[in-house]
Amino acid sequence: MLSQGKLEELKKKILVTFLLLVVYRLAAQVPVPGVDGSAIHSYFAQSAGGIFDLINTFSGGAFKRFSVLALGIMPYITTSIIFSLLGEVIPQIQELQEDSDGHKKIQKWTRYATVILCCVQGYGLAAVFETFKSPSGAPVVPDPGMLFRLTAMITLAGGTMFLLWLGERITEYGLENGVSLIIFTGIAVELPAEVVQRLTLYRSGELQGINLLLGFFVVIGTFYIVSYIERAYRAVPVQYAKKVVNNRVYGGAQTLPMRVDTGGVMPPILASSLLAAPATFASFVSQGSFLKPYLDLIQQSLYPGKLLFNVFFALLITYMAYFYAPIQFKTKKISESLQKNNAFVPGVRPGQKTKEYLEFILYRLTFFAAIYLVFICVAPSLLTGANTRFGGTSMLILVSVAMRVMLNVQAFLYSDRYESAYKSRGKYSGMNKRF
Repeated sequence: MLSQGKLEELKKKILVTFLLLVVYRLAAQVPVPGVDGSAIHSYFAQSAGGIFDLINTFSGGAFKRFSVLALGIMPYITTSIIFSLLGEVIPQIQELQEDSDGHKKIQKWTRYATVILCCVQGYGLAAVFETFKSPSGAPVVPDPGMLFRLTAMITLAGGTMFLLWLGERITEYGLENGVSLIIFTGIAVELPAEVVQRLTLYRSGELQGINLLLGFFVVIGTFYIVSYIERAYRAVPVQYAKKVVNNRVYGGAQTLPMRVDTGGVMPPILASSLLAAPATFASFVSQGSFLKPYLDLIQQSLYPGKLLFNVFFALLITYMAYFYAPIQFKTKKISESLQKNNAFVPGVRPGQKTKEYLEFILYRLTFFAAIYLVFICVAPSLLTGANTRFGGTSMLILVSVAMRVMLNVQAFLYSDRYESAYKSRGKYSGMNKRF
């Protein structure tokens, strides 16, 4: 039974998380100054595919409205990944990442780099949106020029930094990492529109009932598979040296959990970005260019759901899974930590041999993780035969974030139980008293 104070604290965390997410959704409706809302809606209604759909998914539809939050939180995630990769290449950055004060310095550099990246992307998007026109010929930007580009650049950069600040407040006062919850919310709010679209197609006769039912079972099955695999881990036995403290024995046999999907959702995100880049670049080339026919052919071949798209998507996911897993699970650091704490894997020598053993297990797990990610990201479109918002990447984010929120709530409840039991028993009561 939760104490009254803990219950109020849990209610406060839930309420703060909900209110901050409401603020995020309200800010996503504010358009960039100088944009014709009806024209941009008409333009994106008759165009699909490319990296625009990926950005729009993670921004909760703010990108296709050209909202102040159109860039979403993706620039911050991109710079964070860049600094993580630099830490694997540059020893000085790796030392800063492992130190507490150095980690704060890396976070500051990441924010500065995010601002620079937002300015570059914001200026480029403003220049690109100036060329867009609705099917009726109305320009998306009625008054293009340098003033609009600078205004849009500053507005979009400010929107992303506001999202970052909002995510930090959610992390500090809420239930889960704020950045993850913002991405989760952006995807979740688009799902009702997908349901309405499917039902509309079914009522108009463009979608058969068997296909609608198949899509429903695919979504349920995908949720089950993702929730099962995301909780799966390989328990590596670890033996700690036993020691006696206050007549109690500490140490002994324990386990080191290694997740099956070590890379998480990042391999599909990175693969989608790389695969959508050529098609997006093709849409920016003018019609009079001699490269336009070739780029249009590439764009049509790499459209989501096509055979060539699925083949390259699977190969890129596999490569990114093997590339990103060692970044998430640092075998060298873990082997050194085990050695410092007088722990070892039974049958394996400490130090370099332990590192090689953990790498062997990691690469075997990554092999199955790559198969799982390819299946989740490619199978839904193959079975339903349509490009849907209920894609594998969206499923991974929705399920993993929801599971982490539930685990945080459970940990909060269990911590109160342990604290209550500890206080009721007494620190030095009964046969376990110290004096």
